[in-house]
Amino acid sequence: MDIFTDEYFMRIALSEAKIAFEKGEIPVGAIVVSDQKIIAKCHNLTELLHDVTAHAELQAVSSAANYLDAKYLKSCTLFVTLEPCQMCAGALYWSQVSRVVWGASDEKRGFQTMGGQLHPKTKVTAGILADECAELMRSFFEKKR
Repeated sequence: MDIFTDEYFMRIALSEAKIAFEKGEIPVGAIVVSDQKIIAKCHNLTELLHDVTAHAELQAVSSAANYLDAKYLKSCTLFVTLEPCQMCAGALYWSQVSRVVWGASDEKRGFQTMGGQLHPKTKVTAGILADECAELMRSFFEKKR
């Protein structure tokens, strides 16, 4: 039995999102997996770094590229707790990541709503642990209000 399922890896991304939550960051977590091995674990750092581009996905792409010493992530899967925004989708497009798996959809700012796109060869799986991912976002914004 393979324990390395999409749910297994999404739980790790969700733990990164919880770290972001505790830091007062929008709770999005992302990991990059290559050959069943996690090569990057990141979460949003926009508040800490005062940088609107410091999204979890961008942090993960940079970290994975550094790990692989390569600019393309053709053999990698990105797991992220929230559907990527248009900016992140652009970076994922250019990184040529093989697969993107996300938890909660983002009807307001997700790349699909905003007209963004991933690389044509990138496979997509949406909705993994969607309720848990969405609930973390809901509780973060309720706490902010």
